[in-house]
Amino acid sequence: MTPAEILASLFPSGHSVSAEGDLLFGQGTLPGGAVVHVVGATARAPIGIDQAIRLSGAVLEIARSDDAAPILFLVDSASQRMSRRDELLGLSEYLAHLAKSLLLAEARGHRTIGLLYGGSAAGAFIATALACGTLVALPGAHPEVMDLASMSRVTKLPIEVLEAKAKTTPVFAPGLGNLVSVGGIAAVWDADDSLADQLQALLACPRDGDDRAALGEKRRGRPKSARIAGEVAAAAQA
Repeated sequence: MTPAEILASLFPSGHSVSAEGDLLFGQGTLPGGAVVHVVGATARAPIGIDQAIRLSGAVLEIARSDDAAPILFLVDSASQRMSRRDELLGLSEYLAHLAKSLLLAEARGHRTIGLLYGGSAAGAFIATALACGTLVALPGAHPEVMDLASMSRVTKLPIEVLEAKAKTTPVFAPGLGNLVSVGGIAAVWDADDSLADQLQALLACPRDGDDRAALGEKRRGRPKSARIAGEVAAAAQA
């Protein structure tokens, strides 16, 4: 689906979302009148410092408001822009600032929901889609925290070894199904049904903390993460 098709299905009552280059900003109205803030990174474009600081500014402006309206973050990006300029100016700090802006907005009562409808990878994926309190996706989305070739360079393991592990262990593999298995993606929406109805159903279920490890355990993609994290938290509090 294109951004225009997604917005039309999400907000049949209308929206004011407009594009600034490859970014989206505005609001939409759900059936029944509820308002949703919308930001977005589109067109498979990489996210550099300029995009990160503009998105952060928009999220912080919403966080300062008292309307408690949720934020919907549409995501279809490449990885972070790994140019000399961006790296020298501190791209990692800009991405961290964007992620923290989303966490702050959620803490101030604006539920944050990422909608991955295309691609996203590496630091850009972590700072946008995964930084949202809840992440959903549309069929055909293709997330990558790290592709296997890059993982091979970092771990020094032959790519053949990683390919074999990826067949049985979702944490080693990119792709939509694997991110669902490990709990990173809460649900894959049906693109043929009303996205407004699916968003409203999601908003009707209160979010009680970070449930991604529990989802990963339930789906057998991360069978030990929730237990180990619980033990670490208990030890820290003892």
